[in-house]
Amino acid sequence: MADPGPHTDNRHPAEVVTAMVDHVLALASTWPRWDGRPAEIPVDGEPPRLYTPHKAIRRVADHLLDHLAELEARLACQPTEPDCWHASAITTPGDLALFTPDDLDEARSRLRRLALIWDVRLRSLTSQQLDEQPGHAWTLRQLAFHVAESAFYADSVGTLGP
Repeated sequence: MADPGPHTDNRHPAEVVTAMVDHVLALASTWPRWDGRPAEIPVDGEPPRLYTPHKAIRRVADHLLDHLAELEARLACQPTEPDCWHASAITTPGDLALFTPDDLDEARSRLRRLALIWDVRLRSLTSQQLDEQPGHAWTLRQLAFHVAESAFYADSVGTLGP
C-alpha cells in the first residue's frame, strides 16, 4: 500500500510552515527555565527517544533544511540527496547543554530565516505546482504539511513552568 502522505487542508502551505515555526518559538521562549532533564518519549517498537530544548531546535531546523533541499531539487528536476540523518535516534552532548536566552535568540534567528525561505518559495509556486504528484512522491503541498509536523519535537519538550 502506498504512503498516502500527510493530511492537507485549505490553508496555504506557507502559512502552515510559518505557523509551526511560530508555535515552536513560543514554546522555546520558556526553555531558558529548563532543568536539564530530558523528556523521554515512547516510540512503538523502539527504545524511547529523549528530547531537550537544543535537540528540538536542531530537529526542527534539520527537518526544514532537509525538505527545503528536496523541494528545490524537485523543482530543478534534479535528484534529491538521500536522507542520512540520525534524526531523533541520537542525543548529542550539545543537545544536553543548558538552553540560555542567547540560545533562544539564535533559535529565533535561525528558524525565522528558514520559515521565510519556505514562505517565499511556496508562495512563488502555482496551485498546480503545489499539487503535482510525480510518481509516488508526495506533492509539494504535502511536503510542507509534513514539515509542519516538526512541531512534535518542540511539543515533546513542551512549555516549561515559571
